[in-house]
Amino acid sequence: MANVDLGQSGAGGKTFFGHPRGLATLFFTEMWERFSYYGMRALLVLFMTAAAIEANPGLDFSTGTATAIYGLYTFFVYVLSLPGGWVADNLWGQRKAVFVGGVIIALGHFTMAAPLVGLPDQPSFFLGLIFIVFGTGLLKPNVSTIVGDIYPEGGARRDAGFSIFYMGINLGAFIGPLICGYLGEKINWHMGFSAAGFGMVLGLIQYKMGDKYLGAAGFLDTEDGADVIARKSRRFFTGFAALVGLAVVFGWMVAQEIIPLTIQQIAGSLGVVVVILAILYFAYLIFFTHHTKLEKKRLVVIFWLFILAAIFWSGFEQAGSSLNLFAKELTDRVIFGWEAPASFLQSINPIFIILLAPVFGSLWVWLARRNANPSIPVKFALGLLGLAAGFFVISWGAARALTEGPVSPAWLIVTYFLHTCGELCLSPIGLSSITKLAPHGRVGQMMGVWFIAAALGNLFAGLMAGQLESLPPDALFWNVALFVGGAGIVALLFAPPVRKLMGDIE
Repeated sequence: MANVDLGQSGAGGKTFFGHPRGLATLFFTEMWERFSYYGMRALLVLFMTAAAIEANPGLDFSTGTATAIYGLYTFFVYVLSLPGGWVADNLWGQRKAVFVGGVIIALGHFTMAAPLVGLPDQPSFFLGLIFIVFGTGLLKPNVSTIVGDIYPEGGARRDAGFSIFYMGINLGAFIGPLICGYLGEKINWHMGFSAAGFGMVLGLIQYKMGDKYLGAAGFLDTEDGADVIARKSRRFFTGFAALVGLAVVFGWMVAQEIIPLTIQQIAGSLGVVVVILAILYFAYLIFFTHHTKLEKKRLVVIFWLFILAAIFWSGFEQAGSSLNLFAKELTDRVIFGWEAPASFLQSINPIFIILLAPVFGSLWVWLARRNANPSIPVKFALGLLGLAAGFFVISWGAARALTEGPVSPAWLIVTYFLHTCGELCLSPIGLSSITKLAPHGRVGQMMGVWFIAAALGNLFAGLMAGQLESLPPDALFWNVALFVGGAGIVALLFAPPVRKLMGDIE
């Protein structure tokens, strides 16, 4: 990459809160992308489970089917970040990948909204989800990479820049459910999906208008010639198209009942396969590579954190499924005679993130100065225990709820507060720990493993939420609390030996 002054390039010396002006471009790109993602996600399960004969008709899917589809969708959003990152690194550069990804995301939302102009519901819905998965896989990992590139000096200033960028993520996640949720639930589901698409279009417009402030960040940086890149591109997209084609044929055969599988069975089998592959991958790295003894110990730690992270996300990501359904069916949302959309409560977590992230960041620094900063495995345990506490609270609230007598939204607000505390103990710490623990030359692979943990958690979250078909909400939430809380206790007990395996990295 050329050595340019990224903070001043094309900006006339302008800055964004004292940071390179390009950060503003990336901040608002990510804000609008997260607006579209979380705005649509807040409607997803509600639309799928809404009756087909209502004034605002949905797809009339069962809870189990809807939450399994939700789990598969969010699973592939994370998994496709891996090939999306490869395409940017080897074929396009991050800047092109972000723009193309954003265009595909917008196309996906507008495809989901296509019944507004008379196109059929289910084909438009599933095709739109596929577009969004592909687009997010291109945009999501690469916009973060460009943020890092506009700080070639690294250091604390880059960390501060990422903190501001993280606020953009949560600002979009806060606004999206409010606007898309209102339009979708109160007027027409497809208007909500359309609003998500317009949000992504706004992000793309300001991205192109502001790319002059990015300097050389995000352009393809490779020594390969044009012929080599073209050959790589043909191989990749031919193979990828073949895989997509096989998936489409498989889906059609399942839909036609040629292959007698339910969507829940497909999701569960996929989860088992990914877990087995992850175990085999780590076994290979630990027992059949030439890494040093310390590096292999740290690989064991990464595998342990991978398991804990997957468990955490399997509970946390029920926000869009079982907790969203609880908000719709058993929560009193009437404010001065007006019933707020259930999706509004999806904005609680990002608000708490915005408020509490600086508090937790300062807390870790304050504890470190006093030699009392918890180790990485202890913070993971605290994250799981915070999540479990939230599910204990909502289980208690659900036990008091009746369809004729819904409970106060305070139950969900307290639950999301505790979940946010758990998230801030685990999620940013996990990202940081992977970069510290990964052996030299495998940092990218280990970041991919972190994405896979999130993908698995999302998949199992959908499957667990599907148990609402056979369990009352209080029983489901109680079971999740016991499972996650048990994992948190085990994580706390194993924290000292795991800490020893890490060596001196903290």
